[in-house]
Amino acid sequence: MKNIILFLFTALLITACGSSKKQMEKGNYDAAIDKAVKQLRRDPSDNKQLEILDNAYKIANEQDNERIRFLKMEGKPDNWDEIYLIYKRLYDRQTLVRTIPGYNVPYVDYMQEMVVAKRKAADYYYAHGTELMKNQAKESYRQAYYEFVRAKEYVGDYEGIDNKIVEARYLGMSRVLVSVQNRSIIKFPREFEDDLLALNLPSLNSEWVEYHTAVLDPNIQFDYFVNVNIVNVMVSPDQTVQRDSVIKKEIEDGFNYVLDKKGNVMKDSLGNDIKVPKYKTVQCALIETIQKKSCRIEGDVEVIQVNPNRVLKKDPIGAQSNFEHVSARALGDLQALSSQQIERTKSQPLPFPSDIEMVVRCSESLKMAIRGAIMNNRRFIN
Repeated sequence: MKNIILFLFTALLITACGSSKKQMEKGNYDAAIDKAVKQLRRDPSDNKQLEILDNAYKIANEQDNERIRFLKMEGKPDNWDEIYLIYKRLYDRQTLVRTIPGYNVPYVDYMQEMVVAKRKAADYYYAHGTELMKNQAKESYRQAYYEFVRAKEYVGDYEGIDNKIVEARYLGMSRVLVSVQNRSIIKFPREFEDDLLALNLPSLNSEWVEYHTAVLDPNIQFDYFVNVNIVNVMVSPDQTVQRDSVIKKEIEDGFNYVLDKKGNVMKDSLGNDIKVPKYKTVQCALIETIQKKSCRIEGDVEVIQVNPNRVLKKDPIGAQSNFEHVSARALGDLQALSSQQIERTKSQPLPFPSDIEMVVRCSESLKMAIRGAIMNNRRFIN
């Protein structure tokens, strides 16, 4: 057992060493450093890992410092963000290797350089965001928002930075008004239109697009209109059909004894009289009254862009509701009827729903069609 444990431990060491070495050979110096540090925390005397760590640490630092020198010499204001991130990487790398017991590297104070680079990066983001706001375009407002947020994350003490973030966010947002346009000859109740627009619109919102169903602020400017156009509403007349039928059925009506050739009642193996059921035919006249009415709503969902003014997409939508009721009267022997037919005899004809009630019954399926059309066309709204 001890030999097995020793073998597994040795194999683990070899794998760890090979892993950091492989990362070193690939030029993944920070990955090599990370793996070497983990091994050296367990065994600070592992010379192979120490050698890998020394080389990887030296090369990684040289590469980062060279990159910083180049970026500073290039002199572009937008370089300061990368410069800050490189200094932070140098700081984090140094902090990591100093966690190894007994492993000492010359300490370099990166704090001052990090603070300066961070401040200059924030200055760039603030100035660039301010310039972007002058373009008066949605994409520019959105980019300015991200620039201001980054500037605040880095420094946070610019005067009026919170107001600039709010303003860029507001101006960069696309707003969509969803409304019902009834172009049919039937006047809908207000509740019906409100129900059609109960679409859980917040779930459709994205980072830069928000949907509305009402104009709560008269000063708000909408960038898109989604018009739910109701074009045709077709309600059938009340239809009553009578269906008459005669149902016949054989039912048991007592029994007869089974007789032998001598006229005696035959017995079974247990000595009981043998009986066979006898049947009779019963019939019943069923007079069914079938009431029917239907409603079909047709229209389309139209996505309109405001600037420039154009129709981006138009999808047809439709919904249907049906009313059907069956009642019946029975004349004759009810034993001839099925249980379903008997239930119908317990029903009476109902008042037909009004045309408006038939329209309202379409609301749920029409609402699903509207939401589906909006979902399918979200790519046109940005």
